[in-house]
Amino acid sequence: MNIFSKINQVLFPASKEYPTLGAGKTITLGLQHAFAMSCATILVPLLTGLDVGVALCCAGIGTLIFHLCTKGRVPAFLGSSFAFIAALCAVIGNEAYGATKDEQIAAAMGGIIAAGLIYVIISVVIRFCGKKFIDKLFPPVVRGVGVTLIGLNLASSAINNIQGSVDFGPTYYWSWLIGGAVCVLTVLLSSYGKGAVKMASIVICLVAGYVVTLILVSTGLAPAELLDMSKVAAHDWIELPHFVFPTFNLRAIGVIAPIAIVTCVEHVGDIYANGAVVGKDFTADPGLHRTMLGDGLATIAAGFLGGPANTTYSENTAVLAATGNYNPTSLRMAAVFAIIASFLGKVVGVVETVPTCVLGGACIVLYGMISSVGLRTLVENQVDFKQNRNLCLAAVMLVLAIGGAVIGTENFSLSGIGLGIIAGIILNLLMPEGKAQE
Repeated sequence: MNIFSKINQVLFPASKEYPTLGAGKTITLGLQHAFAMSCATILVPLLTGLDVGVALCCAGIGTLIFHLCTKGRVPAFLGSSFAFIAALCAVIGNEAYGATKDEQIAAAMGGIIAAGLIYVIISVVIRFCGKKFIDKLFPPVVRGVGVTLIGLNLASSAINNIQGSVDFGPTYYWSWLIGGAVCVLTVLLSSYGKGAVKMASIVICLVAGYVVTLILVSTGLAPAELLDMSKVAAHDWIELPHFVFPTFNLRAIGVIAPIAIVTCVEHVGDIYANGAVVGKDFTADPGLHRTMLGDGLATIAAGFLGGPANTTYSENTAVLAATGNYNPTSLRMAAVFAIIASFLGKVVGVVETVPTCVLGGACIVLYGMISSVGLRTLVENQVDFKQNRNLCLAAVMLVLAIGGAVIGTENFSLSGIGLGIIAGIILNLLMPEGKAQE
């Protein structure tokens, strides 16, 4: 621990700005943060087919990169971004991007790296043009509809996780029974839970659903297809995560990279919220350009290792508010724990066996909440849909993103959420708000 403390002081001298933590408290708070953040981090690989161990490792490495870029001043943890789930699923499992799963993941990683580069470019623009550029390019109507689209595009994934192909057999009914129960429990804990229970509501529901499914399958009441424990036996106690290195497929880049445009805007909101809790203006010091750069470099690093795009977590801000501890050292300790966990093969194997119906039940709420956050953005910013400008802008974004439109060539194309968001940005620039008529 003494060695860790010395390394921390050398690499992150800004830690002195916060009250010093003892070894015991640093470890305890680090574990708490790691647990709270890993809940969401492991969901993304489970839903997209990426390796859980790689996702945990990339979250830890990405967090440390972020802290290096921000001079160690910002108490933030970077985890897997939910915004990219639909785009990743469109590439992984699609033979158009490769004959094997690893080839498909490699193509997706090229898109993740491109997304990280968008972060880096925007950070440079912010450095020289200021945050007003972001506000002009991404007004509330574009941000709100963009985030809503992310949730709507994921809706079918949540349902498919529960019911799969509708055959009305025993597996179908048991899946809906278990998935429905998990969904209700998630709603109750998210709505009425307090403190740690509320923050960990998703993982609590996943564990509860897992245990119930295990009991039902073990006793023979539910079909054995609901839970495959062979994945645990396939893992060693200590093993190297399944890293996959990128290839650069222009079609995959066109599907995945544009999502970064929306997540960059989300990043701005997270940094403001984090600073409000801590009582510091992190957009000024170390600067929004540095936080955006850290997010981008973390995502690029994930792309080179086979992990999902990284992003700042609002859950992190909630933990900060609940504990009253703002020392970034505890977040870096959480990052170390995430990296260590990524090499525990049996733990990764257990996570991989979470029944799809359990995932689907939790994701009904989770994906719906993403869309609801987009709607909240529209309401909080008082976006006026009496203006035909806003109405038409939202209409075009929704139809292009959900309707399956594809624009481009055989080698490079835009589709889905990315196409909808870019269309919204272009229309916003072509139709200045001040000149719009009702």
